Amino acid sequence: MTAESLHREAVDANIKVSLATVYNALNQFNKAGLLREIVVEAGRSHFDTNISDHHHIFDEDTRELTDIKAGQITMAGLPEVSDEQEVSRIDVILRVKHKNN
Repeated sequence: MTAESLHREAVDANIKVSLATVYNALNQFNKAGLLREIVVEAGRSHFDTNISDHHHIFDEDTRELTDIKAGQITMAGLPEVSDEQEVSRIDVILRVKHKNN
């Protein structure tokens, strides 16, 4: 979901809430670990309720984000991190678009 889509649903349900309030709530849920923010392009975030280890397909034509199970993608040749660091998560976004006919 996006903040805009959630705000639109609230307005359609006659719930009076500002877009800023929706963003603030989603950001608080993200900070608390209840959601994961997925940035698909500058200024465009999706908020994912599935916080398990997984990746995404982003359809550039429809703007839809779809889950990919973590086991469906393998990682090789990752760069080393310093001794003071550890990899906490790897996020993969596979971007697709329809072929031009």
